[in-house]
Amino acid sequence: MTRTISALLLSALAVTAVVIFTPGLGTQGKITLGVFAVATVLWVIATVDDTLVALGAGLVLVVSGVLPADDFFGALGEPTVWLLICAFVIAAGVSASGLAARATAWLVSRASTVRRLVHLTTAALVVSAFAVPATSGRAALAVPVFLALAKVLEGRRRVVVALALVFPAVILLSAVASLIGAGAHLITVEMLFQATGERIGFAHWLLLGLPLAVVSSHLCAEIVLLMITRRADRREPVSVDAEAVGEATGVPVSGPLDGPQRRSAVLLCVVVALWCAEPLHGVSPAVVAFVGAVLTATPKAGTITMNKALATVPWAMLMFMAATMAMGVAMTTSGAAGWLAGGLFGVRVPAWQFLAAVVGVSTLAHLLLQSRSARSSVLVPLVITAAAGLGVSPAAAAFASTAAAGFCHTLPASAKPVALFHRIEEVPTYGSRHLLALSAVLAPLTAGLVLLFALMVWPLLGLPY
Repeated sequence: MTRTISALLLSALAVTAVVIFTPGLGTQGKITLGVFAVATVLWVIATVDDTLVALGAGLVLVVSGVLPADDFFGALGEPTVWLLICAFVIAAGVSASGLAARATAWLVSRASTVRRLVHLTTAALVVSAFAVPATSGRAALAVPVFLALAKVLEGRRRVVVALALVFPAVILLSAVASLIGAGAHLITVEMLFQATGERIGFAHWLLLGLPLAVVSSHLCAEIVLLMITRRADRREPVSVDAEAVGEATGVPVSGPLDGPQRRSAVLLCVVVALWCAEPLHGVSPAVVAFVGAVLTATPKAGTITMNKALATVPWAMLMFMAATMAMGVAMTTSGAAGWLAGGLFGVRVPAWQFLAAVVGVSTLAHLLLQSRSARSSVLVPLVITAAAGLGVSPAAAAFASTAAAGFCHTLPASAKPVALFHRIEEVPTYGSRHLLALSAVLAPLTAGLVLLFALMVWPLLGLPY
């Protein structure tokens, strides 16, 4: 009750402030800014479901005439939304075949030391960004693998705690490797296209994001090792039996691949290859994913029924993503983003200082907004508008903001993967103090790494600032 009253009071205060202190902003801009202010307050402190808040905010924008109804409902039909739906169907087929668990078991069984085990696990989690969309989905599939490793390492508490922390931390940082790694990526791409006509495709996102994902993930893994384990822990050899991992995950890991696993492997490789080759063949990634989804659920050729596959799709997240995309468009078209960006970034500064500010704010934003998609829906329109006004590439600024916003490790409630591994009761896991200690080191390093890539690496890869 107290949180609800606080949310109502802060919402009323935010609306009043928008009405009184927004000179030069038109009526539609004031309505949009007020709606965003209220939605942000509710996302931060209220117990109301995030999706319900986003849909309600979109409804207000439609009823008030700020956002055309066709644009609001059309957001659900955007290619990026269908790309994610079909990617979840393909991922369900891969998971049902047991291919993902088998590949992970094979990889971690190659470890002979704790450090090697941690980094092989990290490599597997990075690769999973291309097979399983969204961080929460990857975390759910990774829990059985972690439990199997914890059982093998029973009695080595610090090593198990380190692995418990590595799994969600790397899942979050490695998401930037793939366009489908997080719903926030698709929101960024769509908002950038609506505002500038420029779109970052799957292949270009891969080229830009994969190097950052690999470096940041393995850096994080090494930091966790040094912070949680002792030198004696790391020197003691380990022996992970693939059969033990297979038993825990319920997937046979010995012998040749069976029919469903072979079909899943071929389909996944072909789909990812076609996504990467989009500049050559010109077929939309959503169309490729649609074909892959249909084949995944085709009798005899696929590995799962369509009903079961669609049951794995997080429809609430997709509704949230579509609503926030429409809200972001309203921020741009109503003039609210331009007005707000002018107030926040009105002083002309060098490009590197602007990017540093964007990366810093985006890195810290998870302390207020737990949802990655919500962070992008709030930040990206402002970043794009401000970047254009300062002569900075909107695409570079938006990509840097989205990459930095992938850091959300400070509290158990900061991200679903962190909360999921924090709540595992069967084995030792981390506490809040572990997260705070890790974030104190990892947050500045991650922000610095993103800024370094934005200024020195991404320009060489076709994204100048």
